[in-house]
Amino acid sequence: MNNLIVGAIALLEKIPHSLIALIARFSIAAVFWKSGQTKVEGLAIDLVDGTFQLGWPRLADSTIPLFQSEYHVPLLSPEIAAHMAAFAEHFFPMLILIGFATRFSALALLAMTLTIQLFVYPDAYPTHGTWAAVLLYLMATGPGKLSIDHLIARRFAN
Repeated sequence: MNNLIVGAIALLEKIPHSLIALIARFSIAAVFWKSGQTKVEGLAIDLVDGTFQLGWPRLADSTIPLFQSEYHVPLLSPEIAAHMAAFAEHFFPMLILIGFATRFSALALLAMTLTIQLFVYPDAYPTHGTWAAVLLYLMATGPGKLSIDHLIARRFAN
């Protein structure tokens, strides 16, 4: 029985970091991108369900009222917070997805996650804890070989 357990663990340890990082990057990017998509009109891209509408994004009519009534972010007006969130939820997931400035983009989304946890939805710690774990993993280990960051690192390592 001990050999079976040791063998199973050895097999699991062979899961490549690049595969885990790619799945982590895609998954966390999708979470924030989909949230960002609820805040804008004029741009709709969802690769999974096939939605593809290119256009100039603008805040949806419901976004600022949402920040006025439900998303109470300290120190920022609802207008500024709404624009910042819509931008961040599109920009940083895009960077994470392609693996460019991954660690810093993950740090930005971790700060956003902590803000949401502390000031908006304090009871959602199981969800935010999962997001934080994925973001911390990407910050600590990087995006893996299937990334622009890896190509840049290889270029400058020579």
